[in-house]
Amino acid sequence: MGALVNRTVRSVATSLAVGFALYFVARGIWWIEQPTAPLLMVLAIAVYLVVVNIAILGDGASVKMPMWSAVLALLASAVIPVLVTFSLEPADRTAPFATWYIGALGLLGIVCVVRRRSLIGWLVLVVLVVAASASLGFVVALNLGLVGSIMWVAVARLLVMFWDRAVRDTERLAEIQQAVSAWHATQRVRQRERRLRTQFALAVAGPVLSRVVAARGALNDQERLDARLAEGRLRDELRGADLLNDAVRNAIEAARRRGVVVTVFDEGGFDGIDEARRKAIRDELAVVLSRAQTSRLIIRSSPDPRIAVTVVGRAGSRSSGDDDAVDLWHEIPR
Repeated sequence: MGALVNRTVRSVATSLAVGFALYFVARGIWWIEQPTAPLLMVLAIAVYLVVVNIAILGDGASVKMPMWSAVLALLASAVIPVLVTFSLEPADRTAPFATWYIGALGLLGIVCVVRRRSLIGWLVLVVLVVAASASLGFVVALNLGLVGSIMWVAVARLLVMFWDRAVRDTERLAEIQQAVSAWHATQRVRQRERRLRTQFALAVAGPVLSRVVAARGALNDQERLDARLAEGRLRDELRGADLLNDAVRNAIEAARRRGVVVTVFDEGGFDGIDEARRKAIRDELAVVLSRAQTSRLIIRSSPDPRIAVTVVGRAGSRSSGDDDAVDLWHEIPR
C-alpha cells in the first residue's frame, strides 16, 4: 500500500513538473519582440528542455537525483540567463517572454530539492538571483517572478522534510504493528499450549483424583503408585513439555515404575532448534532413559550454545546428599 502511494505521488509530481516546464518553454518561444540573436534564445530553450527533462525523468528507479544530473542542472542555471540576456536588447529584457528563465530555473531548483539534492537546488536559486539581478536589477527581478521562485523552492524544501518525516513515522508504525501482531500470535500459541496442557493434566489426574475422593484417601498399593505416576506426569508437563513426546513419556513412566526418581527441567534448551532436530533429540532421550539403570534421573535442557539436553543419573537417593555418586552422564548436542 505504501509503495503504491509513493508511486502515485511521484507520478503526479512528475506530471506537474513536466507541465510547468513546457509552460515556461512556451513563454520563451512566444516572442513579442524579435531577439537580436534568436539562435541564443533558441539555444537557451533547448538547453533548458534537455536539462529539466534529465532532472525530472533521469534514473526513474531512484528518488534521489544522480550527482552528475544535479551538477548539470547547476551549470545550466548559470548558462541559460546569460544566453537569454545576450539574445535581447536591454529594453526588451523585462518583457514577459524574456523573463521566462526566472520561473523556469526556479522550477529546476524545485526539482533538485524534491529529488533530494537540496544543496544543488539552493545553489541553482542563488545563481538565478545573481544572474537576474545582474541583468535586470534586484528589485526589478523580484517584481518579475524572482520572489515566486524563492518562495516555491522554500515551500518544496519544507514539503520534502514533512514527507520524509511522515514516511519514517509510517514505517515505524508499521514495524510496531508487526511487532504487536507477532506478540499477539505468540500469546495465542502460548494460550493454546496452556489449554492443551491443562486438558492433558485433567485427563491424567482426573480419574486418579476421583478414585482418591471416592475412597476417602484409603488407597491400596496400586492406587498409590498410580497417584505418584499421575503426579509425576503433571510435573513433567508443567516443567518440561518441550522435552516430551510419547516415547519419552513412556520411558519416564517405565523408569518410575522401576522405582527411579525422575526430575525434568526445561529452561529453554530447544530455543532456536528446528522441529526435525527436536524430534531427533526426543527420540535419543527416550532411548537413553529406557536403558538407564540408576536410582535417580535428572533431565535438564538449557540454552547452552552446544548442548540441548543433559541427562544425569545418580546412584544415591534424593536424601543421601552424595553429589559424587554419578553413574550416568549423557549430553545431546543441539
